[in-house]
Amino acid sequence: MTTQHPRLTVRPLQAEEWNTWYDSLLVAFGGTEEPPEERSLWRELTEVERSLAACEGERIVGSASALSFRVVVPGGAVLPAAGVTMVGVLPTHRRRGALTALMRRQLDDVHAAGEPLAVLTASEPPIYGRFGYGQGTRKVTVSMTRGRVRVHTPEQQGELVLRLADPAAELARCEELYARLATRRPGTLVRQPGWEKLPVLDAPGSRGGFSPLQSVVAEDPNTGELLGYARYAVKSDWNERGAAGVVRVRVVQAEQPWVYARLWEFLLDLDLTERVEAHNLPADDPLLHLVSDVRHLAPRLVDAMFVRLVDLPRALEARGWAQPVDAVLEVTDAFCPWNAGRWRLTAAPGKPASCVPTDDPADLALDVRELGSAYLGGTALSALAAAGLVRELRPGALESVSAAFRSGLEPWLPHGF
Repeated sequence: MTTQHPRLTVRPLQAEEWNTWYDSLLVAFGGTEEPPEERSLWRELTEVERSLAACEGERIVGSASALSFRVVVPGGAVLPAAGVTMVGVLPTHRRRGALTALMRRQLDDVHAAGEPLAVLTASEPPIYGRFGYGQGTRKVTVSMTRGRVRVHTPEQQGELVLRLADPAAELARCEELYARLATRRPGTLVRQPGWEKLPVLDAPGSRGGFSPLQSVVAEDPNTGELLGYARYAVKSDWNERGAAGVVRVRVVQAEQPWVYARLWEFLLDLDLTERVEAHNLPADDPLLHLVSDVRHLAPRLVDAMFVRLVDLPRALEARGWAQPVDAVLEVTDAFCPWNAGRWRLTAAPGKPASCVPTDDPADLALDVRELGSAYLGGTALSALAAAGLVRELRPGALESVSAAFRSGLEPWLPHGF
């Protein structure tokens, strides 16, 4: 089946077209060639059967793909989600409806496949709001001057030793730790086979003057158990004061706070370095509370993953709730009209939720975009209401419904896609 649009056709991609299709995507993103290691991995991870090509005649002028993800939602459940990626339109064909046609076909396909959610990271966030995507997770970037902050180490609960290790050699053990931590935080991707390669992708052509990827593991000296790990790269530099290297931290993970703190102590004390930076921490990362002066982290909050409810009742019934709620939501959804209407949401902590159509008067009115923003528990409906994006129709309803949506930990996307 193909989707028709004036002068354009959206159709499934054929496997033998992947290189041409991907080349058009690179042109849409400025034309910079990717290192072969990156291109090879993206070819491996692409689900060709879920990829779409926008064509003018036989020529591919636009692209979009979906990845079969599993995303953690509040309460610890893991839901199927379409990871929307590789979306681009050639500069000669923008503002001619190609993107809308791609999004129309893709969301119809996602709905038909029974996936309740679609998620994406946006090169230009304003584009996707009109298709019902709301900002569901945020991340913090930090940049610290070595010697200006100290890390408070919580009471040590055992012994550990730090050991430099080959990131690839330790990948399996680190993935086991990642999997244990994944279901604790909403927004986290439960990695499918093959995706474990992305966090250690280290193409020389993309290092930007930094060293090859390095890794330090924290282990119990008696049992050899992996307690935590960090991956990072170092860029050597010098100025009139001496060494001025930069440490770029890719990830730090540990189950116990004292191990997490010890890994950051290590990263903040590497010789011949002046600055430590990290570009993807959860908005409530423990580091913000472990350092002696948070100002010297220069934290900056930025958008990360956008969430789109494709099957509204199923998505709401699958997640956990922070407190009891019984409310009628009047939802608008211009792009996926099957979600539009009044829905009675009934839920309580630890109990199955219900979300069914109703003719009862609405308590809150909002667009599906705002529902996507609040879905993972990181954005309060009350904050959206303060911005005029959610309307309270029954006095008192906003506070209780907003509190029910919140999650204990801020949602976080550990890596892009």
